Amino acid sequence: MDVPAFTYRPIGVVRSPYAKRIDAPHQPTVVAGTETGTPVEATLELEPTLPETVLRDLAGFERVWLIFAFHLSEGWAPLVQPPRGPRAKRGVLATRSPHRPNAIGLSCVELVAVEGRTLRLRGVDLLDGTPVLDLKPYVPYADAFPQARAGWIDAVDAATGTHSAPGPKKPRRA
Repeated sequence: MDVPAFTYRPIGVVRSPYAKRIDAPHQPTVVAGTETGTPVEATLELEPTLPETVLRDLAGFERVWLIFAFHLSEGWAPLVQPPRGPRAKRGVLATRSPHRPNAIGLSCVELVAVEGRTLRLRGVDLLDGTPVLDLKPYVPYADAFPQARAGWIDAVDAATGTHSAPGPKKPRRA
């Protein structure tokens, strides 16, 4: 298959209290094991070449999707071991591992405020300096499918309960 390569420029950079992967939660809503045990605040600073008007009408949305690059990911593997569930390797595309063929991530975070060229966010799982490729507003009628099946994760939920994903292995202080 002859597919063209793509080049993207970040729309901004996240400023987060998480310096290392071990410090950050595995998912935005799973904060057990982090230093504070609560969702932290972070900011998204808009790239200077973009006009501030790109943020017009974003205030009022409670959540936004961040599409970002796993900028510190070192390669990928076709099989990975998720931090949750039985110790078994899974196909990387059936997980949310950062070790992906294209190191692209997706997080739904709380939008606290739009302040000029800066977005205040809560509940991030991104490291400080993470480049954000795009941002889209979360729209409940189109983005929420609470009855959707979740493959192998459904079995883990049945055995351990929902939201049982571990936080960082050892909380670290800044």
